[in-house]
Amino acid sequence: MQASDSTPVAYTLRNGIQESFHNGAVVCLERDGSIVFSAGSPNAVIFPRSSTKPFLATAMVTAGLKLPSNLLALVCASHDGRPEHLQAAREILSGAGLDENALCNTKDLPLDDDAAREVVRGGGIATSLQMNCSGKHSGMLATCVACGWAHDESYLDQDHELQRCITEMMPELIGENVAHIVTDGCGAPAHAMTLVGLARGFRAVAISKTGSAARVVADAMREYPQMVGGPTRDVTLLMSGIAGLVAKDGAEGVYAAALPDGRAIALKIADGANRARPPLMRAALTALGIDISGVDPHAFASPIFGHGRVVGEVRVIDNLLSS
Repeated sequence: MQASDSTPVAYTLRNGIQESFHNGAVVCLERDGSIVFSAGSPNAVIFPRSSTKPFLATAMVTAGLKLPSNLLALVCASHDGRPEHLQAAREILSGAGLDENALCNTKDLPLDDDAAREVVRGGGIATSLQMNCSGKHSGMLATCVACGWAHDESYLDQDHELQRCITEMMPELIGENVAHIVTDGCGAPAHAMTLVGLARGFRAVAISKTGSAARVVADAMREYPQMVGGPTRDVTLLMSGIAGLVAKDGAEGVYAAALPDGRAIALKIADGANRARPPLMRAALTALGIDISGVDPHAFASPIFGHGRVVGEVRVIDNLLSS
């Protein structure tokens, strides 16, 4: 994202006094796929990072990956590293005749603070299994085994059959060519696209027809939102509270969501910080007329702390998304 692509979208209040501004861009699609609201440039080229995991999973299912819905949801996840997530990743690998030693993603501690503390207290160290992308990598390895492709470290190479399959499917979902391919934090290729392309991709997954690979992925995420993040994560709370929603967060302040009726949202916070992301998603959902009454308020909260207590919050700029 270039500086000229963004605009002020939110601000931070501390004890009632404005402390910071947050720049970014957001685009909202109507049921027919047209842009109905936006702030900043819808054509900003961004790296959606983990927000593209539903697209990657769609390519894997198309190639031949077959998993129960709870395990497929983990392939789409940036999971918390809780015991249920690690067990699901092990099951994906075991089904392909592999174990966690086959994973070549970056090693890390769990995202969930309690889970990470348990690892440290037990004398554990960072591992590839605990890293939040291990579900995606387990799915990639299982796909390679199912297709008879190499499942050594080369599965991370851009020219590996798996990665070519993923890259070739991207335009079908996002309605444009991939702008760039770089290396993601987990070691896998990361694709760049426009913000509106990301929204179109989520719309394509959310409205996909019964029996299609995209629908299999969407239904898995809808049925098991807790596998996509974790019990307190905003993405899990959001999907749990809005029937039919498919949503995924991404590193560097990215968030995308779509409904089966075609309405879709994609947003990016310019500096990559996440604290403006939840309230901006709430504003976008509200602008599209989507009922958020069933969503746990913690999904949209971005509290500001002072001496261990809440003294402020991040708010979206008034009338940011209006006709």
